[in-house]
Amino acid sequence: MTTTELTRRNAVDVLGGEPDDATLRRFLHGLPGVDAVGLEQRAAGLGTRSIKTTSKAWALDRIISLIDLTTLEGADTAGKVRSLVAKAKTPDASDPTTPLVAAVCVYGDMVGHAVEALGALHGDPDDGRISVAAVATAFPSGRASLEVKLADTADAVAAGADEIDMVIDRGAFLEGRYGLVFDQIARVKEACRREDGSYASLKVIMETGELNTYDNIKRASWLSILAGGDFIKTSTGKVQPAATLPTTLLMLETVRDWHRATGERIGVKPAGGIRSSKDAIKYLVTVAETAGEEWLQPHLFRFGASSLLNDVLLQRQKITTGHYSGPDYVTID
Repeated sequence: MTTTELTRRNAVDVLGGEPDDATLRRFLHGLPGVDAVGLEQRAAGLGTRSIKTTSKAWALDRIISLIDLTTLEGADTAGKVRSLVAKAKTPDASDPTTPLVAAVCVYGDMVGHAVEALGALHGDPDDGRISVAAVATAFPSGRASLEVKLADTADAVAAGADEIDMVIDRGAFLEGRYGLVFDQIARVKEACRREDGSYASLKVIMETGELNTYDNIKRASWLSILAGGDFIKTSTGKVQPAATLPTTLLMLETVRDWHRATGERIGVKPAGGIRSSKDAIKYLVTVAETAGEEWLQPHLFRFGASSLLNDVLLQRQKITTGHYSGPDYVTID
C-alpha cells in the first residue's frame, strides 16, 4: 500500500467517508468555531511568562537546535548556500558547546550544494546532524500545475532533501475545493518517496496571512494533517502577517487534539518574522503549555528563520560573559 493509499484510508476512518469536497466540507465546517478573543488573550498571557537565568540558558540552546536556517531569495547562489551551511555547522566559532541548528532550508536547485557542504554532518537533527529542507510546489505562490509541483518535489528529494516544505493552493482552499487541496497534498507526499522506500518529511505551508480568519486556519490545519502532512507550517515568510503567536497557538491546539484522537504526533513550524530570542522563548512556552514539552524536539517543532540565530548567539554570550558583544560578533545574513 502506498503512502497516498494509506493516507486516504486513515482519512476515511476519521471522516467517515471518502475525502471529497462534500465529506471534507461537512467535517471541516463541523469543527468548533475559534473564539478569537479567547485565543488572543491566551496567547498574550503565555507571552508574558518570564524564565530565570538557568532556564533561559537552556531555552536559548533549545531554540538554536530547532532552527531551520533559511535563505530563500531569487539572488541565492551556491556560494551563499555554502556560507549558510558553514554558519549552520559552526554557529559560534568561539564556543564549541553551541548546538547545531536543525536544518538549512533552501530552494530545490540549491539542495545539492547544501548536501555537499554539510558532508558528514548531513543527517537527522535528532541524531545531532543537520537536515536539508527544500521549498517546493512552486513556492511561494503555489501557482503551477500538479505535474510541475510533483516534479519540483521529486527533483529536490532526488538531490538529497530530507524535508520538503510545500505550499497549498490557497485559492482552491478559499473556494471550498477541499478535495483538490487534499489530493494535492497527498500526491506531493507520495512524491517525497525515495528510491529505498523511505520518505522525506513533508511540511505543509498554509500561508496563514492569506487565509483571513482563525476558522480557516483551523480548517486548513486539519485538512493538511488529514492529507498526510508531517508538519503544519504557518507561512512562506513572503506574505504579511507571517507567524504570530495566536496562530501558532491555534495550530498547536490542533496537533494536540489530533494526537489525543489518533495517537499520532504532528509537527508545527512557525516561519517568518521571528527575529528575537525574547519572541522565540514565547513560542517555546506556548509549545510546552499547549502540546507538551515532548514537542520541543526537531521532529516536532521548528522555527523558520534567517536572522533569529544571530540574536540568540548574542544573548547566549551575554549570559556567559555578562556583556553584549559588538556588532561584528555574528555574521551578517
